[in-house]
Amino acid sequence: MNTLHKLIALAIAAIGSICNHADGARPPRVTHPDSLHLLPQNLWELPENPWSEARRNSIERLTNEDYREAADELGIETAAMKAVVAIEAGSTHRGFYAPGKPLINFDLAMFRRGARKRGINLATYTKKQPVVFSRPNIKRYGSYQAAQYARLNGAMAIDSITALENTFWGMFQIGGFNWRKCGAESIKDFVDRMSSSEHEQLELFVEFVKSQGLDKYLKKKDWAGFARRYNGPGYAKRRYHKRLASAYERYRKEEDKHK
Repeated sequence: MNTLHKLIALAIAAIGSICNHADGARPPRVTHPDSLHLLPQNLWELPENPWSEARRNSIERLTNEDYREAADELGIETAAMKAVVAIEAGSTHRGFYAPGKPLINFDLAMFRRGARKRGINLATYTKKQPVVFSRPNIKRYGSYQAAQYARLNGAMAIDSITALENTFWGMFQIGGFNWRKCGAESIKDFVDRMSSSEHEQLELFVEFVKSQGLDKYLKKKDWAGFARRYNGPGYAKRRYHKRLASAYERYRKEEDKHK
């Protein structure tokens, strides 16, 4: 092949490359070979993120119908479902920091353990991604959640699966490692649904409750039994069971008024 032909071939290859990316799509940034290739480094800022424009610009809050459907699915009273949300989701009952961005808590200790299991040497990333290994810098990022997202995005640049699975998500703060127990098809599906609406967050929680056999405690209103298994052995010190019982009575009385 002469020089002219080589130049023509290179030009054609370059044009093909431009055409392939003319829609603005960029391949996901994945460092570790076993990372989740379907996910970009930053799910919430790249133009090709998997959620619709509507989802990214609004927050779909829980409705009374959502509570009723979830309660029916578990075979419990709606007042019991509302009580669980009231205690587990906090006083604001919110699942989102901003549209398309569920509340998260990135767990560095768990991320370290997960990285070791996947054969990732994090020592090589301490200088490249210092935000991951530091406390959430609220002053720099403006809020705790913004700081946590900065850490998560940095962790995803190291290994997306390990980062997402070792972050706690949504109004019920379910660990990403539980995605199978929530009925999700993959960690991507789990994050997608968590980022969609509070209704989806509630559905994931319902599936988790069913898969772990926790619904039987809610049916019996065995608040201590539920709290022990969902919140861990420290539930009594935090009075989870008593707070659940109190919230249930409050919602039950409200429902009785409207009968």
